Amino acid sequence: MLRLSLLVTTVTAAAALVSPALAQPKPDPTWPCTQRKVSTLGPGAVWTGPDVAQALTEWGSDREAAQLAQKLASRRTPLEEADGLIADFAEKAGPEKAERLTRVFAGVFELLNGERDKVMAGITRYARGQRVMAERIREEASQISEIKTSPDVKETKELADLESRFNWDKRIFQERSQSLTYVCEVPTLLEQRLGEIARKIQAKL
Repeated sequence: MLRLSLLVTTVTAAAALVSPALAQPKPDPTWPCTQRKVSTLGPGAVWTGPDVAQALTEWGSDREAAQLAQKLASRRTPLEEADGLIADFAEKAGPEKAERLTRVFAGVFELLNGERDKVMAGITRYARGQRVMAERIREEASQISEIKTSPDVKETKELADLESRFNWDKRIFQERSQSLTYVCEVPTLLEQRLGEIARKIQAKL
């Protein structure tokens, strides 16, 4: 019975890992991250420079602006290099500097915001899978409990297989929960990068 009690305690704790959102009411109960969910990110959240509406449609046609936007948006480019890259572009931009720098920001915004949207959608799908697995773990624990509390309980192959499956599912669930904690940070990191690049571009206007 002690073994059974430990199993039930473990699966209850595992199920609680599915999402902090299950323990704390949030506007979107399916959102698994402790970070607040912001579904739509607008340029105005980080940009106080010239109107960016037209630049959002033009940045791709400005080859040099698009190339710089892609480089700045890439997380492979250290932010420490951004100042020099932006300064070089601004120096060569001539009298259209403000307009072209705004296009650079527009490109960075669309690229990082697009990446953020994909990550947000992935987190939602991942959390949905975790909820399904948590329910399966609870069902397996219930079946184990029924077998062990049966008057004619015997150490059968069925019970051994069930416990093996339960332990495997629990392990996978916990590993995925740890991964989800890391992935939940990615949208915030992208937002921070976007804000820092916007600040650096505005400093050169």
